Amino acid sequence: MLPNFLSDTTPLHTTYRPDLHVLVSRWNYQPDASQLPPAYEFLTQDALAHDCRFWLQDIRRRTLNEPEVVQWMLESYFPSIATHLGGRLMVAYLANPSLLQTIQGSSYPSDSSYSTEAFDVQFFTDEAAAMQWLQESTGLSLTARH
Repeated sequence: MLPNFLSDTTPLHTTYRPDLHVLVSRWNYQPDASQLPPAYEFLTQDALAHDCRFWLQDIRRRTLNEPEVVQWMLESYFPSIATHLGGRLMVAYLANPSLLQTIQGSSYPSDSSYSTEAFDVQFFTDEAAAMQWLQESTGLSLTARH
């Protein structure tokens, strides 16, 4: 379970947790827009390699994406990944309290708006709660796996 990353200066490091069937991705800083395509391609390849549609995205060191990036993720990226992985993509975002407040106060879709989508996105400030939500989504119990 060694972390996987593009380079020492990459904005994104990933680790696949086979015990939980979760792909954990930690963003190290807010990337420049030019760094996003290779970072998301890297994330895509890692998810496909592990056939994993349960993701924990740690964005505590990030700020909001540009509206165009959010639109691309919601309208193209997430649905495409869900199709390639053959099931509903479940993404738990771990955000710092300030970022979460900004997201909840913005035009970003509410958590309930994903009920008919090929993906579900939820935001958390507590990693244990995020992992619990993902485990409930996989049908596995955190305590049963230890």
